[in-house]
Amino acid sequence: MSKLCIIPARSGSKRILKKNIKPFLGKPIIAYAIEAALVSNLFDEVMVSTDDLDIAKIAKKYGATVPFLRSEKNANDYATTIDVIDEVITCYKAKGKIFKTTCCLYATAPFVTDKTITSAYKILINNQFDTVFPVMNFSFPIQRALKIDSNNKMKLFQPKHLNSRSQDLEKAYHDAGQFYWFYTDKIILNKKLWTDNTGVIVIKESEGQDIDTIEDWKLAEIKYKLLHEKKTTL
Repeated sequence: MSKLCIIPARSGSKRILKKNIKPFLGKPIIAYAIEAALVSNLFDEVMVSTDDLDIAKIAKKYGATVPFLRSEKNANDYATTIDVIDEVITCYKAKGKIFKTTCCLYATAPFVTDKTITSAYKILINNQFDTVFPVMNFSFPIQRALKIDSNNKMKLFQPKHLNSRSQDLEKAYHDAGQFYWFYTDKIILNKKLWTDNTGVIVIKESEGQDIDTIEDWKLAEIKYKLLHEKKTTL
């Protein structure tokens, strides 16, 4: 079964300058995603979709391909992940290449591992889901979430859970922001990554970190070092 890995990495990040190639503990952050994909030995091709020649150069250095540059319309702030995937798949089709399954792996996901990628792929195939992606559980029950009005007064989103014990509340999860495995034709047809037939793989809170700000970046580096120090001492 032909498998493609797409790593989106456009230029022009606003909150963190050159985010996709910024050094993360000694090497460009995109290198972690490329290396995890290559080590998994799952893919017929690991490619980076970018509009930037510097990103392309670094991507190739770490073993990815950049068979074509991303179009200008899909390199702006309004282009979605689906837009990028659709463009990549269309370009490959024009070259006569068809991929049964695809993994869209984010460039700023240094915690992703070949084992997680492989485990998620098995879930996709064995359960015949349209899509599978990693999730993490919320560290605090979302049923006890608060909102604050203009007078700084708080209210519960769900007042009925005011006196509920945390252990009695159903666990809730959120997208870990690492990757999406999917059957290519299903996602291209539906034009969305989440369908009514989507599965997940649960990862630990220590195995992921959303990176949107410099503070997030510093926290991610601390978590990464702690995680790998722990693994080396086991």
